Parts: sequence; C-alpha cells; structure tokens
Amino acid sequence: MQDRHISAAFDRDLEALQALIMKMGGLVESSITEAVQALLDRDEELAGKVRRTDARIDILEEEVNQEAARLIALRAPIASDLRAVLSAMKIAGHLERCGDYTKNLAKRTRALAQMPPVAEAGPAIRRLARDVDLMLKDALDAFIQHDDELAAQVIARDDDVDLMYNALFRELLTHMMEDPRNITACMHLHFIAKNMERMGDHVTAIAEQVIYLVTGELPEENRPKSDETSMMDADGPV
Repeated sequence: MQDRHISAAFDRDLEALQALIMKMGGLVESSITEAVQALLDRDEELAGKVRRTDARIDILEEEVNQEAARLIALRAPIASDLRAVLSAMKIAGHLERCGDYTKNLAKRTRALAQMPPVAEAGPAIRRLARDVDLMLKDALDAFIQHDDELAAQVIARDDDVDLMYNALFRELLTHMMEDPRNITACMHLHFIAKNMERMGDHVTAIAEQVIYLVTGELPEENRPKSDETSMMDADGPV
C-alpha cells in the first residue's frame, strides 16, 4: 500500500513537471510567431512583448530545475522515472535557449524598421519560422505522448529547415552583392535566419530527449547537417 502511495505521489509530481514544460513550450511557440510578426510589421511594441516573454521563460526553466532537483532528492527515482526527470530538465534548457533566440529576433526589429525592406526576404523568414514552430509543436506532443516515432520525424524535418536557411542565405548574399546599400539590412536578416536555424537544432535536441525518454538510448550524435553556408557563395556550395 505504501509503495502505491509513493508511486501515485511521484506521478503527480511528474505531471506537474510536465505541465511546466508545456507552459514553457507554449510561450516559446507564441514568441516565435510574435517575433516574426513584429519584424514583418515593424511593430516595436510587439517586439517588446517578445522580450518580456523571454524573462517569463527563464523563470519557468528555473522552476523546472528546482522541481526536478526536489523530485530526485525526495523520490530517488530510478530507470524510466529518472529518465523522465532528467529529460524534462534537458528539454527545459533547450526551450530556454529558443526563448533567447526569439528575444534576439525581437531586438533587431527596431534597427530593421529604419531600413528599406529587402525584397522576398519577409516571406522566406515567415516560412522558416512556421516550420520551426510546427517542429516544436510536434516535439512537445511527442514528449507528452511518449511517441518516439513522432520524435524521429521531427529530427528528420530539421534537414528542411537547414535547406530553407541555405536558400535564404544565398538570396541575402545576392542582394548584398547587387547593391552594397543592402548590406546592413541583409546582415540583420541573416542573423535572424541563423537564429531560427539554431532554434531548429534545439527543437531537434528536444526530440532526441523524447527518444531517450522512451527507449533509454539517444540517437546517434553524428547526424549530418544540411547547413552549407560556411562553404557557399552566391551561386551555391563551392
């Protein structure tokens, strides 16, 4: 009887921990959408909201870490129970980094608002943000449902994000070569696109934690990346 009570109490604690993760995830999802909207609409007020939301995400990560530490100290979980606690901590860390990237996006809104828009960059950034956001939604669903197959699909989709980033990088590079007056705006847009690509990497890491949670093993670490911008000129890979 006592063991059942302890198990039920741990399950309740774990559900509370998962609820914090999902709250963090919801804030990150809204921040991705709002940061891009602020950028495209040149809405500095909305950009300020995104920066404030990042502070809430940071607080939630600290709550996750504190609750996880309490669970480990109080319940001494083992096997899959321990994996659940450790995965929650790792996932919270990746969500916090995604929040930092959305804040970085928002910070560039004011600078870009003072410059002429770069043709076709807006729709490309919106598509990139949409794909990262959808990856995050599915990664969080996989976490709650313990669905390692869905998590594996999220990991595979990171290649699409990399390819979109590569294409946008080439487009921005072309604009800079055609007219040096575009360089400052294009550099800001490149950093924005790179932040989104990095968010895709963190979402991929969340999906990898889901696989670890379900199977007890992490996917292979040598997953090839499709980001080729370090070896690229305006015409493509060199």
